[in-house]
Amino acid sequence: MTAHTDKEVSMSPRLLICLHLLADTRRRGERGDVPGWVLITVMTAGLVAALWAVAGPQLAGMLRDALNSVR
Repeated sequence: MTAHTDKEVSMSPRLLICLHLLADTRRRGERGDVPGWVLITVMTAGLVAALWAVAGPQLAGMLRDALNSVR
């Protein structure tokens, strides 16, 4: 075992408090990423809707032709 001086022992609780506050700040900072995921989801839905509006009739025709060729 290593002998600790009084100064080293008294700094230990301060260090633990600082580490706890740092970890708490990181956890709070991760919550701020939720709007980014919402934005990605909304943009993806918008992209799908735009592609569906442009290519919907062609896709429906391709599906219809594929199903008719199987019969």
